[in-house]
Amino acid sequence: MNETHKRLIEVGTNILSASRNELYLSMRFLDLALSGLKYEMNLSSMYVGTDGEKILFNPRYLVQRYLCDRVLVNRAYLHMVVHCLFRHPFHLNDRDEELWHLACDIATESIVDSLPSKAVQLVVSDKRNETYDMLRRELKVLSAEGIYRVLKEKNLSIQEFGKLQLEFWVDDHVFWEHKKDDNEDQDDQNNNDNQNDEQQDNQDDEKQQQLEQKWTEIGEKAETNLETFSKDMGEEAGDLLQYLKVENRERYDYRQFLQKFVTLKEDMRVDDDAFDFIFYTYGLNLYGNLPLIEALEYKEVKKVEELVIAIDTSESCEGETVKRFLEETCAILSSSESFFHKVNIHIIQCDAQVQLDKKITSAEELALFMEEFELRGSGGTDFRPVFRYVDQLIEEKAFQNLKGLLYFTDGYGTFPRRRPAYDTAFIFYHEDYTDATVPPWAMKLVLDKEDLRALP
Repeated sequence: MNETHKRLIEVGTNILSASRNELYLSMRFLDLALSGLKYEMNLSSMYVGTDGEKILFNPRYLVQRYLCDRVLVNRAYLHMVVHCLFRHPFHLNDRDEELWHLACDIATESIVDSLPSKAVQLVVSDKRNETYDMLRRELKVLSAEGIYRVLKEKNLSIQEFGKLQLEFWVDDHVFWEHKKDDNEDQDDQNNNDNQNDEQQDNQDDEKQQQLEQKWTEIGEKAETNLETFSKDMGEEAGDLLQYLKVENRERYDYRQFLQKFVTLKEDMRVDDDAFDFIFYTYGLNLYGNLPLIEALEYKEVKKVEELVIAIDTSESCEGETVKRFLEETCAILSSSESFFHKVNIHIIQCDAQVQLDKKITSAEELALFMEEFELRGSGGTDFRPVFRYVDQLIEEKAFQNLKGLLYFTDGYGTFPRRRPAYDTAFIFYHEDYTDATVPPWAMKLVLDKEDLRALP
């Protein structure tokens, strides 16, 4: 390594270190995050970027930005840290790559623009304000996932897409994970016999998982710091705490969650696991139409048999949101894997009192109910009437083995004091994720639009 090379590395490292220190003085709650990235010169890019482990910089670009205005370097540093805090480099999945990168940049810049610190403050352009206003009409929180969905639905023209890219671009995403194109896939197929390549891919995947886990832990600690010192740091953090709550909340597989309310019972179906096809086909070949062993006609399976779905129809719950939740829940329940031929499901609509109880006994009835679904009630919220009503149904022998009650709500209501004789789950819908408290005997699940849209 020659002296010029060493000097370039030193200059770039010094600029980034100075930026980190200045950010730390006004954002102590991000101490771990600001120290979570190493520095490395990388001339394959003309700019700066991060892979989740390092800030990879072109020293010429850093020097130019620093001489122009060191706030630009501070913003770029914080921009990359926020990308990592929200695990943007690791969440491409099956999304359109360019649109996802734009959504991540808009989400990140909205956070940076909300911070009052002089270390990152710049005048927010009219274009940015217009974009934020447009998105906030659709979203309560400007998360990358929500922004991606809105932009995709708007089907932006090439010109408008380019303007947004130019407005919100800060760092080079070339170091992020990316989808393989057809040529890369073909190369992988040609190299399938190369064990070293396969091992390298596995190592890369493992490294990505470790980096994502590292930033998950850093994000959780940053959220804890903000909550612990909220009075001192609340104004300094801008919208960051709210965004961290959304990103850090525990995610659930709703289909798997419903398995808590299934019944183990024999179902009329061939038990493939206990059936020997060899003896069956041997008998057919030997005797014509007489198998040596018959298929078992019953198999023990876990499916939904008896369940109560309570819907909060108070004024605070939006009709479209309620309908979307019910549609997705019913779609899961009516699948052949989840539904017995005959079921006993009560769908109860309730605000401060029970408005409607619809009994469902088959998948056909469920489909008809959804076609004719209409929301009833718009008063206040009180959870107790539903529990009293279900207890009455149990006394009247309307249920033989009630597995549980799912209560979809916004969370603002009066809970029963005593635990019922069946499992209960309160399912909250919060795009902005304000944590809801439930009694210790109840389960809690928080869903947002992405969770509902991700359901199969």
